[in-house]
Amino acid sequence: MINPFDDTYFMKKALQEAELALQKGEVPIGAVIVCNDQIIAKGHNQVETLNDPTAHAEMLAFTAATNYLGAKYLPDCTLYVTLEPCQMCAGAAFWTQIGRIVYAAEDEKRGYKHWNCKVHPKTKVTGGIMAEQSKELMNRFFKKLRK
Repeated sequence: MINPFDDTYFMKKALQEAELALQKGEVPIGAVIVCNDQIIAKGHNQVETLNDPTAHAEMLAFTAATNYLGAKYLPDCTLYVTLEPCQMCAGAAFWTQIGRIVYAAEDEKRGYKHWNCKVHPKTKVTGGIMAEQSKELMNRFFKKLRK
């Protein structure tokens, strides 16, 4: 039996969130949190909109997910995000004890792995799902910014 709700399906939803960020002039990063094949939270970067350096897609999604579940821990959830989480978001992922993180593109400058940050020991991490689509959004944003 084929499960239509695979990593690609949910990463497409995160990319839709990234498109919303792009339309608002934000760095195009999107996130969704999934529990039992259901999206329970969404977020996209709103750093400029909210004038808040912590308003990353992941952070907004973590808040929405914990509010939805009424719990501070997310061990049965998966975070899908279009760019490798930064140190702050990896730290928040650690504290939520999220079960899994799936990201699209690596962030070679600000990604948590490049700073030797750790996620929770029980958290499984998968990278590279739809990386090219994520990179294309980032390239469009920065090309427009340079004009």
